[in-house]
Amino acid sequence: MSIYDINVMNTDCVSVSLDKYRGKVLLIVNTATECGFTPQYEPTDDMKKIDTEISKLLNK
Repeated sequence: MSIYDINVMNTDCVSVSLDKYRGKVLLIVNTATECGFTPQYEPTDDMKKIDTEISKLLNK
């Protein structure tokens, strides 16, 4: 199994295969969205910018 065998949900809740991004540089970040157990993750402009860029990539 490789990273390209994994599917992720994009921001529209559509399953996307990471194989779509083969040959590109991937930055994979687990931010535990809506978890409630991550008080160390205070919203910052930098993280919002990164999240926006990741969302753009996953929605292509």
